[in-house]
Amino acid sequence: MTAAYSIRPAVQADGSFLGDMVVEAANWRMGGARARHEILAADEHRRYLAGWMRPADAGVVAVDDGGRPVGAAWYRMLPRDQPGFGFAGTAVPELVIGVLPIWRAHGMGRTLLRRLLAEAREQGHARISLSVERGNFAQALYRSEGFVVAQTGPARDTMVRSLA
Repeated sequence: MTAAYSIRPAVQADGSFLGDMVVEAANWRMGGARARHEILAADEHRRYLAGWMRPADAGVVAVDDGGRPVGAAWYRMLPRDQPGFGFAGTAVPELVIGVLPIWRAHGMGRTLLRRLLAEAREQGHARISLSVERGNFAQALYRSEGFVVAQTGPARDTMVRSLA
């Protein structure tokens, strides 16, 4: 497979695809098999999608050379009373990233991440956070892009990156 893709801003119509990417992120392990409806019905995942695209939401989508979406990264501001997995404060957007399995290990995740970090910086955010399960290969990507562990949990870490 050639790694021919481009990145475009996410739009409101991408909501369903972002749901697909939440499923990919939740099923990151080889053979990850939680059903789409099970993941998307859970409050802890639905909060990353409900009402997409709110005024403070931003994202980018990778599309293949046929224009089909194959990966996405986005962030949203979550309230203290409905925090996400990687909640680091009400003024800190939380990032979610997902890439279709066949497109992993082609640099797409890094490209999406860098574009979204630039967008967050342009929007005036000082920091951005995310959550990553221990053992997820993406943790090395996040570290290499300047994220540091800010809080550890039983199975996952919250990582934060300064945008200054």
